[in-house]
Amino acid sequence: MDINEARELINSVDTQMAVLFAQRMKAVREIAFYKKERGIPVEDKERETRVLESHLDEVGDDGILPYYIRFMRSAIELSKHYQRLLVSGIRVSYCGAEGAFAQIAASRIFPGGSQVPFPSFSDAYMAVVSGNCDAAVLPIENSQAGEVGPVLDLMYSGSLYVNGVYDLSVSHNLLSLPGASIDDIKKVVSHPQALFQCAKYIHDHGFETREAENTAIAAKNVSEGSDPHVGAIASADAARLYGLQILECDINESRSNTTRFAVFSSVENKAREKKSGMGFILLFTVRDEVGSLSKAVNTVSAYGFNMRVLRSRPVKDLPWHYYFYAEVEGDDLSDNGKRMMKAMEGVCKSVKIAGRYTAGHNSEQGGESI
Repeated sequence: MDINEARELINSVDTQMAVLFAQRMKAVREIAFYKKERGIPVEDKERETRVLESHLDEVGDDGILPYYIRFMRSAIELSKHYQRLLVSGIRVSYCGAEGAFAQIAASRIFPGGSQVPFPSFSDAYMAVVSGNCDAAVLPIENSQAGEVGPVLDLMYSGSLYVNGVYDLSVSHNLLSLPGASIDDIKKVVSHPQALFQCAKYIHDHGFETREAENTAIAAKNVSEGSDPHVGAIASADAARLYGLQILECDINESRSNTTRFAVFSSVENKAREKKSGMGFILLFTVRDEVGSLSKAVNTVSAYGFNMRVLRSRPVKDLPWHYYFYAEVEGDDLSDNGKRMMKAMEGVCKSVKIAGRYTAGHNSEQGGESI
């Protein structure tokens, strides 16, 4: 092949590549719309690795293989950039004020989105139901304080789906007005869970406590006051946002303090690729008869599924009635999963899948680390 023939071949291939590039980006656009509608982040490292490795054998020339890898990495980065542009208008609701840990989680899960604060979990949830927001980021569990019951109740009674669970390491700090010292602080204000997570520190210093709706509002209240004897327990972000000084960092009792946040959206995600660490959230009630709970639990295990979490919660407006929240390892959309769900319908009073997620390997609590 002479130089002119080589150039003609390159021109022909470039023409094909232009057509294929346009087709690829059209598919990327559809994926972006799918993710936005379901509150799924653009970033998916496991998927990127599979795409990068899937065609290495077809290159057939070890000398050019590194260049192919660079080429594909560039294509993946361009695809993510385009997706971020398309989903940049996503509105994400959370409970609290700017600087709250929920806002931090929402900004990390959806870095190109707009975070919209609401005064309560219910308001943030209903903002998605009404269409005012595209997704809600709400806490479901803390590694030290336990479950966030009101959010589980919304999951049970509401219509939204969980399409992801993410971990946020939580570091509480003692904040004060500029110029105050630890010796000046007599009272601390924060969310009840933050007060609980810092109970030993509070006790050791003899502080009085006052509850606030969330940690960011606690910081805001201290910044708007003039009392150097009142401190807030909140994030470093809240300190910067509200002009407070950090008197002491990491005052929570557990150094592995982690909160799990769920992403809620109005559309269910059923197009999941098979991954390790797949799980789903199962909510059910049992009949008022002997052994009913045992039947439900045994049905799940009989089909080879493992319940990683099982909790009971009271049903509102029905005294002494309970629903059960379970996190189950595996794929409920598999043939075996469908058979398990059919069997559960036969032994339970009610049963539903509240959502699906992929558990991260680097987290004790499950979910993808953020």
